[in-house]
Amino acid sequence: MSTLPSPEHPDDRPGEGREPSAISDEQWEAFQREAAAGGGGGKAPEEPSARARMVTRRLREQDEAAAGRRRWWQRRKRTPEPALPPGWRTGPAWQEMNGRRGRFRTVRSVLVPALVAGVTLVVLRPSLLLDRLPGHHAEAAEAAAPPLPAETARPSVAPADQAGLPDRAHPFRGSPAERWASGADAIELPEAKAVGGMSKADVALALRLTKEFLVGTNLDPAVLRGGRPTAAMALLDPKQPEVLTGLRRALRDPDEKHDPLDLVTRFDPADVAPAGDVVKVRGRMTFAAGEPGEVRVHADYTFVYPVARADGDGGVTRTIVRRDVTTALLDPARWQVTRGRLNLGAFNSEAGNSACEVYDGYYHPAFGDRTPTGATPSGPAKDPYDRHRSLYDDQDDRCGTVTRT
Repeated sequence: MSTLPSPEHPDDRPGEGREPSAISDEQWEAFQREAAAGGGGGKAPEEPSARARMVTRRLREQDEAAAGRRRWWQRRKRTPEPALPPGWRTGPAWQEMNGRRGRFRTVRSVLVPALVAGVTLVVLRPSLLLDRLPGHHAEAAEAAAPPLPAETARPSVAPADQAGLPDRAHPFRGSPAERWASGADAIELPEAKAVGGMSKADVALALRLTKEFLVGTNLDPAVLRGGRPTAAMALLDPKQPEVLTGLRRALRDPDEKHDPLDLVTRFDPADVAPAGDVVKVRGRMTFAAGEPGEVRVHADYTFVYPVARADGDGGVTRTIVRRDVTTALLDPARWQVTRGRLNLGAFNSEAGNSACEVYDGYYHPAFGDRTPTGATPSGPAKDPYDRHRSLYDDQDDRCGTVTRT
């Protein structure tokens, strides 16, 4: 965000213990000429108010405090186990469909663009300066920003930077997610049509079940507060036992190899509490024919979670989780599956703002007044809001830094 430069008069340099004058000799001379001409002239130029000078000082202090503070991200990969032969009467093996999955865990305070305004600008048009203060007229500014239309294809570039810092009243301020849709309504389903020997109704069911799975693993308030994703697990086919068995094992006794965060978003309620009830979501869902009697659904969504410390101290930060999941609905007449249940295929994820290499089944966001925990970052910087790249294109699994949260 750019600001207007402020002209400096040679006599306006600050002296000992006082602020510089913002009224030029030319302004005083014009006022005196108008007064001498009769009728009292115009209103005398006024020195900027104490509030205006305070505003300028606050902006300088914010610029100095907004120096980039590096935090961490992590992305981890596990090599899939050997695939089991599916056979003509069985569902596709989970190991075969499962691609590389991992995550990066990141934290970084939002960088505030440099804002330097002269006193003259404050005098002439204070609104140009005051409206840029975090919290000043925030409601009007947020209401004026129209929501983004639904994502229909992979973006070509990352979203632009946003100014401002979050608080409890405005937890998405300073984030591209401020204009994203919220909650389950943000997961819009494409129009169903028959494909791969599956009817339009079958495809519609596959889309609906996939949405319910995403909601149950990433938006359910009880799950976000550390609960089990019971509703989401009930959607999965018990005849694909390695999925449910692995997820139950990860929830019961998580470790590096068995991590529920590969599929589920959870925070430790003893450490973190949601900052409000809103989760911002952006992404898209598509479908295509698989093997005969199979429709595959691909979902790629980014979830932005504003969180605060459970003890109520400190401010608000955000954790950003992107998930790329493929599901399948199969025809029971052709495959050995349970009617109306999902088979889980490839899944991949990245998460920003959580301690690196901590495998206790929870995300652990870092706050500005807390020393970050976890492994020391060694990987490259990334933008967690950048959706134009594919998660499967990135082969670097190291813990690193992010450009913003």
